Order: sequence, then structure tokens, then C-alpha cells
Amino acid sequence: MLTPLSAETIALVQATVPALAAHGQVITRTMYRRLFVREDIRALFNQANQGDGGAQVHALAAAILAYAQNIDNLGALTPVVERVAHKHVGFHILPEHYPFVADALLGAIAEVLGDAATPEIIKAWGEAYWFLAEILKGRETAIRGQLLQLEGGWTGWRAFAVADKVRESSVITSFVLRPVDGKPVLRHRPGQYLTLRFGPAGAPAMKRNYSISCAPNGDHYRISVKREAHGNGGSRFLHDQIRVGDVIEATPPAGEFFLPDVPQRPVVLLSGGVGLTPMISMLETIAADHPGLEAHYIHGTLNSATHAMHGHVRSLAKRHGRTTIATFYSDPQLGDAPNATHDVTGYITADWLRANAPIDAADIYLCGPKPFLRGLIGDLARVGVPPDRIHFELFGPTSESLAA
Repeated sequence: MLTPLSAETIALVQATVPALAAHGQVITRTMYRRLFVREDIRALFNQANQGDGGAQVHALAAAILAYAQNIDNLGALTPVVERVAHKHVGFHILPEHYPFVADALLGAIAEVLGDAATPEIIKAWGEAYWFLAEILKGRETAIRGQLLQLEGGWTGWRAFAVADKVRESSVITSFVLRPVDGKPVLRHRPGQYLTLRFGPAGAPAMKRNYSISCAPNGDHYRISVKREAHGNGGSRFLHDQIRVGDVIEATPPAGEFFLPDVPQRPVVLLSGGVGLTPMISMLETIAADHPGLEAHYIHGTLNSATHAMHGHVRSLAKRHGRTTIATFYSDPQLGDAPNATHDVTGYITADWLRANAPIDAADIYLCGPKPFLRGLIGDLARVGVPPDRIHFELFGPTSESLAA
């Protein structure tokens, strides 16, 4: 049982809110600089999200500020704790790693705030950090214990061979992954992701999260990856260097974004671009396991060249019989035409959804780039969809309120 934080500690942490709002990103950049002095600790992180402009710097700054603002109402942070715990399980961050983060964070606060970081402030933040750390460690231990109790479950890194590689569009390729040990794999929840570790021999390993794009089956996983022209090269390495037969490593499926085992309402699935990947997992599951469920899948992409898995989605809808499909092209190419290659030219809007899908009665699942999510989540909230029926997955760290 955790000892509650004292009123004095809470007051001291809350007093730092203005400083955190003003200097939060400098503090987190400084923290990572201090933390990554150790190469073994640096290797735990997805370096694609680090650096001065890295999304993780902004996400951590926002999380620290939110913690300070809600330290007397930690129930408000439960969704964040759950998300972080799943990320930590995915990246195989263990209890013994927490002291390094504590030292780096407290040192960064002291360095950036200078004389304002009194011994009392540093002591209070140390107590607050370890209070939250114990909550996270407890949740992560529970998740790992649950994984080991399930058929095919494991913890840590496990070797998978690339059994197949399929080009799905001009920018998306699928990879079928089978365990090298030949044993069963954990049946994931439709919508969850894998954390992969891979890279060229002799170079630091890259770690990336990729949504699983097939239904749970106990035998293999499939990921469908967009080749990004810019960035730190994880997707390009998979597209250009990985071949059938190559081996990569994965931690168990993780994530709190998934279709319920027994959906209680109709479902509306909304995706933009490569955000279709968890939706394919959900659609395959709906077609196989939920014959009576009303489902609607609305997908937005540029055009027919970038439109992945179109035929597969149509076949799933036909097989299920109660799934309707609509596709939006925002930048049709020559030869693309409404009612032929796609249904609507333009972008998915809440007004279109209200006229064509049961958004007042359904659970709504969204996945896609940040502008796609920000626009639709805000629009859905404005037309009266309750927040507890809007479920979303963002690829990468969440650095701000998407409903703002």
C-alpha cells in the first residue's frame, strides 16, 4: 500500500506549475541529455522520438506538467498511467531502470530552475516521482504477470522470422512475423501494437511500435508499415533491407486501444493513411467473431496509389454482411473517380458521419496522423458524442490534447 503524499509535498509540487509551464521542454531536453550519458539506458528508448524537436521531449514535458497540476487528483491521470505502463512493457523497461530516470529528472529540474529549485522543491519532486514510479511499476508488473498466464505469452524480447512481405500500396508494405521457436504466440487484442527491435549489423538497434494488422490467431502477427521518406529510417530499413527469412525481435502485444471482447454497441471505425492498420485487425475480428455486430469503416487516404488493402477490406465486409465501407480520397490522381475507385472526394467530416453512420449510438475508434485525429475528435465532441465513446490511437507520443 502506497503512503499518500503529504500536503506539504503536494503544495510544493503545485507551486512549480508556472515554472514547468514556462520551462518544461528545456527540463525534459536536459533530462534526456543527462540520462543518455549511459549508452545502456539510451538503448532502451526509441531514438526517433528524441532530440530537440523529438515528440517525446514535448510529450514528457506535457506529462510532467499534467502530473503537477493533478497531483491532488491522480484519478485524472489513470489513462496516462495505463498508456505509459503499456509503453514501458513494450520497450522492456524494468524496475531497475527507474533510479536512472529519477537522477536525471531531478538533476534537470535543479539545473534549469537554478536557485528557484530549493532543496525543499527537489525533495518534494523526488517524493512525487517515486510515488508515481511505484504506481507504474505495480501496473507494469501486473501486465507482465497477465501476459505470462496466457497461452503463447512471454515477456522481454523474442525472435521472429519474416515469413512473408507483401506490398499493399505505393507506400505501405505488410510483414508476416512467425516466432523462431515455433511455439504459439499470444492472441493480441484487436488494435494493439508490437514493439520491434531491428537494424543493420554492428549498429545500435532501432525500436519502433507498429500496430498489428491481422486478427488474433495464436500463430503469427502481421504489421503493415508506411515507408516514411524522412525521419530516422526505421520504416525505410524494413521496406528496403528486410527480406523474407530475416529475424527481428518483438516484445508482447501491448496497448490500451482495442476492440472489446464483446462489443456492446455498433462500432464506427475511422482511419487516415496508415492508421488503417489496427482497423484491419478489428475488421478481421468482427468478420470472424461478431456476425450480429453493426459495423461501419470509413477510411481516408490520398488516392488509389496510396490506398492499401482495399480489396481485402471489401471482402471482409461482404463476408460479414453487416459492415458498410466508405473511402475518401483527398488528392485523387488521374483515373480516380467517386463511385468507382472511392466514395467521396475530400476529407471525412463529422457532418458526413452524422448523415451516414450511427455516431449517436456507436463506439467510435479512430487512428491516424495527429491533424486527422485532432480535427475529427474535436468535431465529434462538438456534435455531442460523449468522450467515453471516442477511442483513439496516435502513432508516437501524445504531446497535447487532441480534442483542443
